[in-house]
Amino acid sequence: MEFKKTYHTKLTSSSSLPGRLGGALFLILLLTSIGLSAQMPARTPENIERYKQICRKYIHAEMKGMYREPGGSLKFPFLAPGSNQYLDMLWDWDSWLSDVALRQILLEKGTEKDRKDALKYEQGCVLNSLSYGGMDGWIPIWIERNAPTRDKMLSTKNPWKSNMHKPTLAQHAAFIIKNMNGDAEWLREDFYTLQAFESRYLNFQQHKATGLMYWETDEAIGVDNDPSTFFRPNESSGSIFLNALMYKELKATAYIAECLHQPDIAKQYDNNAEKLLGNIREHCWDARDGFYYSVDLNLRPIVKPDIDSLKPGMLFFHVGQPRTYDCLIQRFSVWSGFMAMWAGIATPEQAKIIVEKQFKDTTSYNAPAGIRSLSPLEKMYDTRASGNPSSWQGPIWINVNYLVFRGLVNYGYTKEAKELAEKTILLLGHDFERFGALHEYYLPDNGEPVLNKGFQNWNFLVLNMAAWLDNKPVVSEF
Repeated sequence: MEFKKTYHTKLTSSSSLPGRLGGALFLILLLTSIGLSAQMPARTPENIERYKQICRKYIHAEMKGMYREPGGSLKFPFLAPGSNQYLDMLWDWDSWLSDVALRQILLEKGTEKDRKDALKYEQGCVLNSLSYGGMDGWIPIWIERNAPTRDKMLSTKNPWKSNMHKPTLAQHAAFIIKNMNGDAEWLREDFYTLQAFESRYLNFQQHKATGLMYWETDEAIGVDNDPSTFFRPNESSGSIFLNALMYKELKATAYIAECLHQPDIAKQYDNNAEKLLGNIREHCWDARDGFYYSVDLNLRPIVKPDIDSLKPGMLFFHVGQPRTYDCLIQRFSVWSGFMAMWAGIATPEQAKIIVEKQFKDTTSYNAPAGIRSLSPLEKMYDTRASGNPSSWQGPIWINVNYLVFRGLVNYGYTKEAKELAEKTILLLGHDFERFGALHEYYLPDNGEPVLNKGFQNWNFLVLNMAAWLDNKPVVSEF
């Protein structure tokens, strides 16, 4: 700001037109050079290979930086996101996706002892969360080492009116169990608590008319300021992000029940998953735009006229035709519509439309650094640094790049998956090269880091993408 002010004073005080033009030309050249110095590396085979090796070098060396030992309110070892802001905390979907990345690291460079040692940290993420569970099913979103007891937490919080751990807990457990060749015995005694957690969602966060899951509030939803939920009325957001997670969560719970030799319970969860799948396809798919959206559940209820207040000649409104819909599509261009491909919700025909109309649109989601969390065509687009809430109104998040990438792979869109994997490798490799560390999120057009140097977490999923590019064994989530 000081530079601009000083320059403006000098330019306007000059009476020489050539001097003014020369000064303006200098400013244009200066700004152009600044812009050119801040851009993504060229997507060439040489750069991709070089940054791939840089990512592997740094991430392999930093693997154990995620490990945290037990103590205080965290009775079991666990995985932390890294960076000073999240140094000693257990987070819900962070620990799950961090573990998917950790398993890729262990596959590439870990010994059998490394894999055995890591298991206690993986299982500890799930067991620590379940230790805060109860018959009501409520489990906190994050747990700090000095966190109060569950009873004290709930003395200041209504568990029926507040958000809780995102539906990734069974998915995390199922991921671990699958890597243990189906051995779920470590979870047997806590499986009831896990089922209570799932029932809390099904009983108290499922909209009766549409069968869709909704957020209680806009607090700590993971995609913090997603405009389909942020500052919206409580219990009104039928989030596609939440519903896609819940569909996979129910499938994961069914898998765990099978591993524990409880087929009747598994069948119930499979049935719940299939019903939710149908509800999502019915209510969240928008044929006009060719995308999955969140929906607004905040409609006035249909009530009978109050006959007691009836007066002669009085007209009651809205009684001549039934309301034939139970929600309204929220056409906000939010990245989470791609979650329908990650979760296997989209039909093959829908997936083709999503790729052609949404993924390939460089004026909207598709940016040089990956997938924008919100389209710049939206008025809410904002890439400024923010930590409370975290900024999901445009910046690039690596978990977004990864989940969209997985969806593309799932449906056979290898060219598009390759593009996104390469962009992610260039982005993070360049970050390591310049700063020796990764950041929490990035600007979409030039890949500049925005916030939280030292953030590890799901950023390490770049290795899973690199392994896929090299046709090497790839670890994927359940």
